[in-house]
Amino acid sequence: MSSVVLRNGTVLTMDGRQPLVDHDVLVTGDRIAAIGPRLEVPEGTEEVDATGGIVMPGMIDTHRHMWQTAMRGYGADWTLTQYFVWYYLEWGKVFRPQDIHAGNLLGAAEALDAGVTTTVDWSHGLQTTDHADAAVDALQAVPGRFVLAYGNIQDSPAAWTATPEFRDFVSRRMTGGDMLGFQLAFDVTGDPSFPEKPAFEVARELGVPVTTHAGVWGATNDDGIRLMHDNGFMTPESIYVHAATLSADSYHRIAATGGSISVSTESEQSAGQGYPPTWAIREHGIPVSLSMDTSVWWSGDLFSAMRSTLGADRAREHMAAHAKNDTVTHAALRAEQVVEWATMGGARALGRASDLGSLEVGKKADIVLLRNENSPVMFPILNPYGHVAFQAQRSDVDTVLVDGRIVKRDHRLVGVDLGAIRSQVSNTVDHLRSQLGEEAWTKGMNPDVPESKVLDNPYTYTEYRGDTRTSV
Repeated sequence: MSSVVLRNGTVLTMDGRQPLVDHDVLVTGDRIAAIGPRLEVPEGTEEVDATGGIVMPGMIDTHRHMWQTAMRGYGADWTLTQYFVWYYLEWGKVFRPQDIHAGNLLGAAEALDAGVTTTVDWSHGLQTTDHADAAVDALQAVPGRFVLAYGNIQDSPAAWTATPEFRDFVSRRMTGGDMLGFQLAFDVTGDPSFPEKPAFEVARELGVPVTTHAGVWGATNDDGIRLMHDNGFMTPESIYVHAATLSADSYHRIAATGGSISVSTESEQSAGQGYPPTWAIREHGIPVSLSMDTSVWWSGDLFSAMRSTLGADRAREHMAAHAKNDTVTHAALRAEQVVEWATMGGARALGRASDLGSLEVGKKADIVLLRNENSPVMFPILNPYGHVAFQAQRSDVDTVLVDGRIVKRDHRLVGVDLGAIRSQVSNTVDHLRSQLGEEAWTKGMNPDVPESKVLDNPYTYTEYRGDTRTSV
């Protein structure tokens, strides 16, 4: 078996140990064989210099709509309502199978480039099984670890899960391989008749988890959680995405049934699902993982997720204290915790804590080296967890291993043809522009700006009729 050793790095094992300074990590085949200083290695072992760098587990994103990646940045000024209208009601239906393929290829490469070695493809653009085949073809063409979360926003969950075409797809493509997992992805509207029940029954029959957007302002709420709970569909494998507007009762139900919550902080604080809920989740002891949602708005890396999550959680803690004329003197949420959420948190959510999410002998060799000799930001490394959460970025990802295979080396992806991906994405962009027409295409990127009025200023206007609020 081939072997690789990363030499002399600061190793974040994420298994409860303190950072290991000047340690090596030896990989043999697809597993971690040893961790220690100055390891003896087999002859022919490929060496990677990790001096001055951080060696950590591959990051895990538990919720990303990869099919939308070809529209990177298009919806930068959208609200959640505009996102729903564009994809659900107007233009999501014009995506062809090759457009799903292009988005997934780009999203998969983007994930690996940023050190995200496992990504849940929350693929709710699968209008047909041809679209689903295209999604899987793309995921299998990129040397990462993925989970296809199958969904279809153009049809009801009960309808698309009942088709013989869907069953045929599952039997053909979802064969239980180590590199491609499977979930069902759909939302629960809260309709008392519980129309999603047949889809949950299909998931139970297939033995696969359900991932659902829960606690999204104006879309999904406590009624959906109660329906899931009362019908016995809340399980330890369930992943609740966002969960930003739920009541304590719903959080108690999630905690009691062992589920986890995928927090997409950049999404929640910008699009409007609700305030990022890590403060409430921590109070209820619910496991947390991190996700980036979609590159239509935001970055495709978990460095941004960690940074924004710390910021949102701490901002709320300060605001709550200030409202009581109090002061926060010690931060409750620490950098190490969000790094843990980005690694072991994702592994637990996916039921892979036994072989992913931490650097331990015998575990899968999904490993990231953060090292950039050309960046003044990568030294000194004094607090490694703080460095990962607040200082590092995708350009500092030097080396990535997935399943023991080097897929990025010296800051460049290995075995990924970016030129070919660029060509496919360009074809998709051209197709979408032609379908929308230039006027609609431009308007989609430039939604109307709400009217606003600057308040009168009593120090410059003699007749003051402005707002008297002292805070916002």
